[in-house]
Amino acid sequence: MTLAIFDLDNTLIAGDSDHLWGEFLCRQGVVDAVTFAAQNDRFYADYQRGELDIEAYLAFVLGPLKGRNLASLIDWQTAFMRECIAPIMLERAEQLLNDHRRRGHRLLIVTATNELVTRPIADALGVADLLGCQVETDNGVITGRSVGTLTYRDGKVRRLRQWLEAEDEVLEGAWFYSDSHNDLPLLEIVDNPVAVDPDAQLAALARERGWPITSLR
Repeated sequence: MTLAIFDLDNTLIAGDSDHLWGEFLCRQGVVDAVTFAAQNDRFYADYQRGELDIEAYLAFVLGPLKGRNLASLIDWQTAFMRECIAPIMLERAEQLLNDHRRRGHRLLIVTATNELVTRPIADALGVADLLGCQVETDNGVITGRSVGTLTYRDGKVRRLRQWLEAEDEVLEGAWFYSDSHNDLPLLEIVDNPVAVDPDAQLAALARERGWPITSLR
């Protein structure tokens, strides 16, 4: 089946769910708002430059959840979706997803944001298949660590290849939509790369290589 693969943040939604989650934790009083917000902003700037230490970032963002039961996060996830994600959902993104559905394509989101944050978003978008950074648990309790192949830059490609093998799928004819130069490794291996509301670096590369550039805003 032909795959339609999508980045999530600033592609299918008009914002960065990872950064917004950090701001949400500050408002919940789970962390020291001043110091956590400042570090959250520094990590986001690192990401925009393509210099993010993904392991350090995940330790930072998952640390406040250490020792919490997964079930205890449901209320937070619900509030986060209502307060932070619903306002940045994009009608044109929904139309794009539906277009690929009508064409019989299998939809897949591949994101560097952890799956605790992104699973409810993928569900809201009606996308069953999601590859995000995985959160380690022990008997349903969050350890504060990540596990498995981290879906950032080259890690997206490695994790996707693992998924392809497990699902008996192939990349032939696949599409991939992204806003970020960080996703260049994955954009380069699909037949149909598309830059969506791209950052300056990706926009320049897309023009140089003749890739389509579109906007969902």
